[in-house]
Amino acid sequence: MNSRLEKIQISGIRRFAEKVKKVDGAVLLTLGQPDFNVPEAVSDGMIKAINEGKTTYTSNAGLDELREEICNYLKSFNINYRKEELCVTVGGSEGLYSVLFALMNAGDKILIPSPAYPAYENISVMIGAEVINYELNEDFSLNINSIKEQLKDSDVKYLMLSFPSNPTGAILSKEQRDELIEIIRGNDIVVITDEMYASIIFDEYYSVAQCEEIKDKVIYVSGFSKMFSMTGLRIGYVACVDKYMKEIMKVHQYGVSCAPSIAQYGALSGLKNSMDDVEKMKESFEIRKNYCMERLRNMNIDVAEPKGAFYIFPSIKKFNISSEEFCE
Repeated sequence: MNSRLEKIQISGIRRFAEKVKKVDGAVLLTLGQPDFNVPEAVSDGMIKAINEGKTTYTSNAGLDELREEICNYLKSFNINYRKEELCVTVGGSEGLYSVLFALMNAGDKILIPSPAYPAYENISVMIGAEVINYELNEDFSLNINSIKEQLKDSDVKYLMLSFPSNPTGAILSKEQRDELIEIIRGNDIVVITDEMYASIIFDEYYSVAQCEEIKDKVIYVSGFSKMFSMTGLRIGYVACVDKYMKEIMKVHQYGVSCAPSIAQYGALSGLKNSMDDVEKMKESFEIRKNYCMERLRNMNIDVAEPKGAFYIFPSIKKFNISSEEFCE
């Protein structure tokens, strides 16, 4: 067996989710799974594709029309890519997997925030990379000084960002983005920015991918699982310049061939016709966020207010027990 797998475990979130499912009447707040139905236009797009027999392989990179539409969507955030710089993946997870496998060699050092989505660290460990965690501020916003300190190690090659953050809901401010851009300019690093929750932001949106001058140092990962509540349909995407994309495509091609054709047509229809649904979901998430914040504060639980995604990450430090014990 692969000895590197001995260093990782099945996700604790998944383990706990299985326990919660056995509790009658429990509200499942474990997985990153929106509770909305997929927008009607997404369903209609998939049904139409099935009826028209569009169930064969697409190109490895995905449908041309979908990639073009994604580029148009990204332009609304002032992020500019050509369809040739974009690959449709089997969810954001496969996108991350393909990116990290294409970039890293055993022994390479990668900076990953703590806390963070567990896949960042576990995929890196499977590759044999060395994970270095950088600290966040008390409110989970980016700690620029922590990143600067870690980058004093000249061997660090990669920096992982996640905004809005899973699991904290933190976002990037304009000031933090601008400081990050200067750091990226001044260091020989590649940045992977995971922006799966970019459609669910309750404030202004800022990303290092908005800076054309560092485009050759940034790889953008996102998708439609949360945006269109289509988690099981597995459609994500990666955007980057050609020197990275041609290597990422090798991993993607031999790993999955292409993303599911029917789901690609659904995402395409969603981008064209479902943006009102996305806005309604965001408004609902904000109402829920405000409700949860009030309840937690009334229980005297310390919590930083999230500004994006659909997560709240309360502090349990004062209880002096592990997170698993607290949840049990």
